[in-house]
Amino acid sequence: MIYLIMGVSGSGKTTIGERLAQRLGCQFSDADEFHSDANRQKMAKGIPLDDEDRWPWLDAIRTAMQDAHRHQRTQVFACSALKKQYRERLQTATDGIVLVFLNGPAEVLSERILNRRGHFFDPRLLQSQIDTLEPPGEQEALLVDIRQSPDEIIDSILRATQHKK
Repeated sequence: MIYLIMGVSGSGKTTIGERLAQRLGCQFSDADEFHSDANRQKMAKGIPLDDEDRWPWLDAIRTAMQDAHRHQRTQVFACSALKKQYRERLQTATDGIVLVFLNGPAEVLSERILNRRGHFFDPRLLQSQIDTLEPPGEQEALLVDIRQSPDEIIDSILRATQHKK
């Protein structure tokens, strides 16, 4: 099974993704690993990425998802997947990808970003991500409130996906 943990910066994608993978005993891949150096430099300067920047990045993630599926590995991926067309592109990797959308108030997201250390994301880009976000509905993804504890979030993901295994 392939899990895709989604949300804007500061929503907890990496924390939840790593802990979910640990619980499942599988590999975790953060979308940041797939960014080009040019994308990283752009974001570090506070310049939002555009679709032309994102397509090769999304395709690299999709290829990694296809590889995991081909080798019948359960794997957890974290990616902002802000727009519906991005999610649709990622979902072409294979059938049955579990989409999990981490959502919360802008104040919580902003506070989390400001308290992060050693990350290339410029906190000023949060509003750009919020403006770009096309939130998935309940039919597209499991919707999770980030104000819960990481353990509560992971428990809810596992409960909701138990029947899909």
